[in-house]
Amino acid sequence: LPAARTAKLADPAPTTGEQVTVPPLPGPTAPVSALSPRATSPTAWTGGGLISTTAGKVFFQNASGGTFACSATVANSDNKSVVLTAGHCTVDAATGTGYRNWVFIPGYNNGNRPYGTFAARRLFWDAQYVSTRGNANWDYAFAVMNTLNGRSLADTVGAQGIAFNSQTGRHVHSFGYGGSAAEGNGERLNHCEGNEFADAGRPGSTMWGIDCVQTGGSSGGGFLADFSGGAGYLIGNISVSAGTNEYHPTLGNEALGLYQQAGAA
Repeated sequence: LPAARTAKLADPAPTTGEQVTVPPLPGPTAPVSALSPRATSPTAWTGGGLISTTAGKVFFQNASGGTFACSATVANSDNKSVVLTAGHCTVDAATGTGYRNWVFIPGYNNGNRPYGTFAARRLFWDAQYVSTRGNANWDYAFAVMNTLNGRSLADTVGAQGIAFNSQTGRHVHSFGYGGSAAEGNGERLNHCEGNEFADAGRPGSTMWGIDCVQTGGSSGGGFLADFSGGAGYLIGNISVSAGTNEYHPTLGNEALGLYQQAGAA
């Protein structure tokens, strides 16, 4: 990413449009194979690499006790404990009530939990997501996970890089645990990729999307740019779909502020 700087918690807020990046953090050695043919429909991820340990499945409960599933991705951070997910996977936008019993299972695969289950200690969503009653432009969030067996999440599985105010219109990859039968009923990590385009279907939208759509359960899964060998830079998360397209909110200065709060928590 050109003209970018590395984010530090002590840094002042960037000027509008200034690109801020945090590099990936290597994790356990995971075999990397050649990418499958371009995934214009959800395809089981068999490429290994860092994404196979840093993408994971989320479970949580709402205020009435219902249990739901989403996806999330480990983002490199100061406390090595942060995941990026969707706002609607952390809070009820209609009431502002945060969800509870929030857990993240990195590398989840057909019921297997190779790195254990990490419990969230704090959830950070954008206040504008609630004040607008769920405007998807603000549908991103960060969860801070407790340690497990004395180790932080990123020390256990590694972390993807993350980029704020990044260039749009690039070739990107998305990953999630979609719940349809074609996607493995939420039991495997799936992959989409494509050249992203601006969302022209919703007035006022600042979202970008690709011509590939994952289903319920994939929400919160990472969109990554500069993706190679299983590692890249998070530039958004799966949020909404329309027809055969799925879209992600962009990560701007507001998202950077949330990320910095989460990294210090």
